[in-house]
Amino acid sequence: MRIDKFLASRLPSNITRNQVQILLKSGKITVGEKVIKASHLITPGEVITVDYEIPYAPTLYGENIPLDIVFEDDYLIVVNKPAGLIVHPGAGNATGTLVNALIYHCEHLSNENGLLRPGIVHRLDKDTSGLLISAKDNRVHANLRRQFSERTIEKYYYTLVWGQFSDDEGEINAPIGRSPKNRKKFTVLEGGRDSLTRYKVLERFEFLTLLEVKLETGRTHQIRVHMTHTNHPVFGDPHYGGRNTKIITLNARNRHLAARLLGMLNRQALHARRLIFIHPLTDESMKLEAPMHDDFNDVLDVLRAENQF
Repeated sequence: MRIDKFLASRLPSNITRNQVQILLKSGKITVGEKVIKASHLITPGEVITVDYEIPYAPTLYGENIPLDIVFEDDYLIVVNKPAGLIVHPGAGNATGTLVNALIYHCEHLSNENGLLRPGIVHRLDKDTSGLLISAKDNRVHANLRRQFSERTIEKYYYTLVWGQFSDDEGEINAPIGRSPKNRKKFTVLEGGRDSLTRYKVLERFEFLTLLEVKLETGRTHQIRVHMTHTNHPVFGDPHYGGRNTKIITLNARNRHLAARLLGMLNRQALHARRLIFIHPLTDESMKLEAPMHDDFNDVLDVLRAENQF
C-alpha cells in the first residue's frame, strides 16, 4: 500500500490524505529516518515517523506588546524580534506572542498560514533575536513565501560560536534531519534534507569567534545544528552543546570568563541581522538591518575589553 493512503487510514480522522501528502513533501514524514515520497510502498517492519503539530485553537486577541519596527507600510511589517518572544500561539503559550502584538498593532494581517498564525511568513526560534517579516494581506504573503521558497531572499545572521576558525570564510554543506535520539532536536543525518550554510569571520577572540552567517537553505535550527556539527556550537545554546559542555576544555582563567559571559546571556548568541528581498508590490529592493540587542552587545564588549586574541 502507498504510504499516503496507509497513513490517511491510520492517523486521526481530521488528517486527510492531501494533508499527508503535504507533510511528505515538506519532509515531515520519514521512514527509517529517510525522507520519502507519497508513492513509497510500505513494507513490514518499517518505522514511520510523522512530525505533526496537533491543531490548537486559542482565542486570538491583540495585546499591547511593544514592537521594535524596522520597516512598515500598507503591505508588510518587519520587526526586530527580541530574544524570549515566541512568534505565534501554541499549546501552553496562548498569549504574549508576536502574533498577539501584531494583531494589536495592525489593522489587517494575512491568513495564508492559517487562522492561528496571522501574518506569519517565516519564524525565528524563541531565543533567537532579529529581523522577521509579516504580511498584511494574502497577496503579499504568497509573494514573500515564493521568494523564500525560491531562495531569493538573502538572510544574514550574526552569531558568536565556540572555538577558532583557520579560514576567514567557508561553508558547511551537510544534510539535516530530525535526530533519531531526541525527536525535539535536529542533526546532520544521512538521508536528511540538503542544507547549506556560508560563514565569514568578523572577529576572533581567544576561545570564541564572531561570525556573519548566510543561510542558503532554511532548515529548522540550521545554524545551530551546522555549527555543532563542526564542533563550534553557538555560544549559550543549551540544546546543542553551547553552554557548559565547552567550559571544561578551557584553562582556569577562561573558564571563569566563559562562566561570567554565560551568566550575561541566557540564550544562544544568534541574531538575524540583515534581510534582502524584493518588495512584493513596489518591486523595490529592500535591504534591512537590525542592531543586536543589549545582552549580545554586552558580551562582545566584555570580550573586547579583555583584550582577547
